[in-house]
Amino acid sequence: MEMASVNAHVFMNLSSSLRSLSLAGCDLQGKFTNNIFDLPNLNLLNLGNNQNLNLDPLKLNRSSNLEHLDLSWTSFSTEFIDSVDNLQALKSLGLSGNSFFQGLSVSITNLSSLEQLIISGANFFGGLPDSVGNLVSLKFLDLSYSNLSGPVPKSLGNLLQLTHLDLSGNQLSGQIPRSLGNLLQLTYLGLWQNQLSGQIPRSLGNLLQLTYLGLWQNQLNGQIPLSILNLTQLEYLRIAGNTLKGSIPDEVTAFPNLISLDLTNNLLSGQLPSWLYTAPSLKDIKLSQNQFSGHIKEFQSKSLELIALENNKLQGPLPSSIFQLLNLTKLILSSNNFTGVIAFSMFSNLPNLESLDLSYNSLSLTSNTTSTVNLTRLFLSSCNLSEFPQFLKGLKSLESLDLSYNKIEGKIPQWMQEVGNVSLTYLNVSHNSLTEVEHFPWKNIEVLDLSSNLISGNLPIPASTINVFLISNNSFNGEVSSLICNAAFLEILDLSHNNLSGTIPQCFGNLSNSLLFLNLKKNKFYGTIPPTFAMGCQLSNFNLNGNLLEGPLTPSILNCNGLEVLDLGNNKINDTFPHWLGSLPRLQVLVLKSNQLHGSLCVSSSKSIPFFSKIQIFDLSSNYFSGPLPVRYINSFKAIINLEKIGSTVSYMGVNDDGGDFYTYSIGIVMKGQDRELVKIFTMWMIIDLSNNQFEGGIPKVIGKLNLLKGLNLSHNNLNGGIPTSIGNLTSLEWLDLSSNRLSGAIPNRLADLPFLSSLNVSENQLHGKIPQGKQFNTFGNDSYEGNKGLCGFPVSKGCNIIDPPPPNVLEKDGSKSNIAFGWKVVLIGCGCGVVFGMSVGYVVFQTGKPKWLVNLVENQHEKRRRRKSKKGNRSSRRRRI
Repeated sequence: MEMASVNAHVFMNLSSSLRSLSLAGCDLQGKFTNNIFDLPNLNLLNLGNNQNLNLDPLKLNRSSNLEHLDLSWTSFSTEFIDSVDNLQALKSLGLSGNSFFQGLSVSITNLSSLEQLIISGANFFGGLPDSVGNLVSLKFLDLSYSNLSGPVPKSLGNLLQLTHLDLSGNQLSGQIPRSLGNLLQLTYLGLWQNQLSGQIPRSLGNLLQLTYLGLWQNQLNGQIPLSILNLTQLEYLRIAGNTLKGSIPDEVTAFPNLISLDLTNNLLSGQLPSWLYTAPSLKDIKLSQNQFSGHIKEFQSKSLELIALENNKLQGPLPSSIFQLLNLTKLILSSNNFTGVIAFSMFSNLPNLESLDLSYNSLSLTSNTTSTVNLTRLFLSSCNLSEFPQFLKGLKSLESLDLSYNKIEGKIPQWMQEVGNVSLTYLNVSHNSLTEVEHFPWKNIEVLDLSSNLISGNLPIPASTINVFLISNNSFNGEVSSLICNAAFLEILDLSHNNLSGTIPQCFGNLSNSLLFLNLKKNKFYGTIPPTFAMGCQLSNFNLNGNLLEGPLTPSILNCNGLEVLDLGNNKINDTFPHWLGSLPRLQVLVLKSNQLHGSLCVSSSKSIPFFSKIQIFDLSSNYFSGPLPVRYINSFKAIINLEKIGSTVSYMGVNDDGGDFYTYSIGIVMKGQDRELVKIFTMWMIIDLSNNQFEGGIPKVIGKLNLLKGLNLSHNNLNGGIPTSIGNLTSLEWLDLSSNRLSGAIPNRLADLPFLSSLNVSENQLHGKIPQGKQFNTFGNDSYEGNKGLCGFPVSKGCNIIDPPPPNVLEKDGSKSNIAFGWKVVLIGCGCGVVFGMSVGYVVFQTGKPKWLVNLVENQHEKRRRRKSKKGNRSSRRRRI
């Protein structure tokens, strides 16, 4: 019979002796009958993978003999799960893949006979209750990947029978409770991919039966406790992706059963422990991205299959024992300080070697024989190679090859066509001295990097399988064939810094399903920007900077609603400002500098569309814009006002390709008065450059709202009025250029409090008054202020003949103010009336406060001297004019 037709009559005729029933994945849905719970001897019931079962909590009460119940990937009511505590004989309960809107039911924690509880892949709304410690018979607890939050309950230490504890893949926080050291029967402890912090508790060294310890991808710090050496049964030790420091605990006979060690991406230092070379069962060593130093010693264990030590400070020659590890499949030693000469023929002794990475060391490699190993991945970047190694000739199954940053000259040799002709998908020969590429013979190539060579001639078209094509910084010339658009999977295309010419292929606008990054910067393309961008356009970076392009930008680029960087600078675009770009929801960088754009940036305040809410770099410099500065835009820069959370989780703006490599965006900006090419755009760069235009009017006060701004350049405009004091709110500001305007008034003293301001230029204005003193302002030279005749004080040569008003009171006694700031007047009296009398009067001043008659006397004398000096100056200036 079909399960869909199961009914109450069938269940009533089932043998009363039935003990086990599995209806998992039978698509019962609402047709399920609760009469099944009437079977008196039913011991095991599996209803997993059935949705929308109408389970009756009252019926469940009749299954008093039920010991094993699996309701994984079903759905049930809160009332039903709350009635589970009636099943006091229950030993195993599976509830994976369900939602628990009120957290783990207390009813479950009342099942005193429960030995196994599995609720992985569920969706908890909250954390674990302390009552979970009531399950004292529990041996197996799996709550992995279930959206749990909050701390790990200390009460778990009560579960003394527990052998398996898996809380991985949640959002648990706080410290690992020391009480877990009570679980002496534990063989498996999984706490990885949480937000746990603090140190690894020493009490974990009590878990003498432990074979698996997984703590990776948390926020653990401190040192690895010495007590971990007690874990002699341990087979898997994985604590990667934390901030552990110090050395690895060492004891020659430690970890006799260890199979896999992974401490990648920490801050560990010191020498590699001695047991690493002798552990008889060890297969995997992963210690990459730490700070280990010293030499690698000789390996005595022959079981090793993987050694990954890249990005450390290891040095010296490679031990000869490495070339005797017959089971070795991966050897990753890049980015260290290894030295010595290595002949490729030595790797022929390793019949199982698949992946080899020796990049970024000080090794000298020699090659005069053909490989006899079956390598699929070979990385030899920055290895002082002057030619394609002969070693490559035998690698018919090679999939990935990196020879970048070497000294290889000439052209790719003919025999390279046979190296991975069908299998090669990744080839990087960038940063060499290659001069010629005739064609690309690899039929299934996906990533091809030829950037930073000396290659000239027409641009060859790679296979249609290409995914990433990088040829920047060469001397390619001629036009780009539209055949390149046959690459239907193309994601990243960088043709920048060449001599390519002609018009941009119109088909680029149609590569909507795949193309994320298009960089044509610094070529000689002319004509118009492609007029159409297809619906669903995936572009995130579009860079046409430094060409000869004309005409307006087409509004169809709004179809690329994932656009993050748009750089059209240094062209001949003649148009008004494209206000509609402000509605691109993810636009972070807009560069329109050095074009022929004109008109006002003002927009009607009645418009409700968002303007550049994600913008971080806004560069309109060297155009012909006029009118007032765009207050509406400034108010809308929410990312710079710190109202929009910056979405990127990485340090630099960019995209990931399928190989997992990160390709960063670059941009040219004026930073601190200097033209700079940022090879990478740090996600926290916040820059506005409106210089070299015809903006007029005052600098709006609202500019002080941009509190994350790092660089502001308003130079070479027609701005007037004063420098707003609100600029003193820009506490992240590093450079400020207001030069060559018509600004007047004083430089606000608040600017002296900007803690990171390292470059200031207010030259060629009409500013006057005293230059602020102290802090960062003491580091600025005279060129920051030249062309402002009214400015005085350090560092300009003109002194200020104005006595400052007294600073605020600093001493108070019995509620009355004794003003130490009055002391300068005491000094004047001392100089004019004799030191003894002056000191005597000064004593009276400090003892009695500042008598009004004395203040008047001093101020009158000072005013008379000032007038005499002023008249004398006027007479002398008249004599000079005569």
